[in-house]
Amino acid sequence: MSLARIHRPSRRVLPLLLLLAVAACSKDEPAAPSATPAQPAATAPAATPPAPAVSAEVQAMNVDQLRESATNALRENRIYAPGGNNAMEYYLALRDKLPNDAGVASALTDLMPYTLIAAEQSIAREEFAEAQRLSTLIEKADPNAPALPRLKQSIATAQQAVAQRAVTDEAKTQAEQETRVKEQQRLAQQAEQQKAAEAVAAQQLAQQEAARVEAERQAAAQREREAANRPATPAGNTASAPAAARPTAAAQPLRAVSTPAPRYPPDALRSGTSGEVLVELTVGTDGSVTAARVVRATPARVFDREALNAVRRWKFEPVDAPITTRRTIGFNPG
Repeated sequence: MSLARIHRPSRRVLPLLLLLAVAACSKDEPAAPSATPAQPAATAPAATPPAPAVSAEVQAMNVDQLRESATNALRENRIYAPGGNNAMEYYLALRDKLPNDAGVASALTDLMPYTLIAAEQSIAREEFAEAQRLSTLIEKADPNAPALPRLKQSIATAQQAVAQRAVTDEAKTQAEQETRVKEQQRLAQQAEQQKAAEAVAAQQLAQQEAARVEAERQAAAQREREAANRPATPAGNTASAPAAARPTAAAQPLRAVSTPAPRYPPDALRSGTSGEVLVELTVGTDGSVTAARVVRATPARVFDREALNAVRRWKFEPVDAPITTRRTIGFNPG
């Protein structure tokens, strides 16, 4: 049986196969096992020699094996894939062994459009290894194919676009990372500043407390000095002395001249916290407050400082002797 007769039926079914192939090309054509998804050109080797169009296994087959394999490949619609087991490679190997066989040449001419469509689809999917393999098949089938230069240019252009996109994505990722680092540094610096401010506030509070304790100590010492300098009361009058002192205190009560209200702590005002502070204060003979201390506060350590600051600014009418008394200062955000 001649080769021409073998390929004549295939020639008649090729239009039908073309319709089937076009339908199959609209779906995902089975990729060659050796073809892998394209990597960005920035990471792929730049000068990898192209693989041969026809695999060594196919080249090693004899003419009868190639005919049978080509027929089976057409029947199963394996026109150009997978690599090493498709009709294009079988016919190319047959042409190498039978260069003057018109049937083989006609079959290759009929299969070229399918391979070209598949190559263009591989480029669109950025599967450049598969596109290059199909381009190699087309070039071996017809080095002067009109679509071949455009196909090669499309592969190169698409690879350059992917490489440029990879560079752009890398720059974008790096910029985002730098932004995150700067934000972390800003937050860390803000936390350090807040910590330093809290330390300063704590130091100021400690200094104020120390000043309060010192003022109380000085007031107590003053009272002791005044008591030591006070004339001694005869023994027979010890019982009547307190009675005499009481009318004096009652006869000269404290009269306020100026009692400015305390400042409401901002944190307590924002949170709507209310409370009161019981303050013990000593009024000197000139009517100024010489000492003040917190006896009780509700809630604790929220309004103490502002209550003491306000009391120390109070003024009373002058008195004959220092008087110690207690006042309750209320705080109400309403």
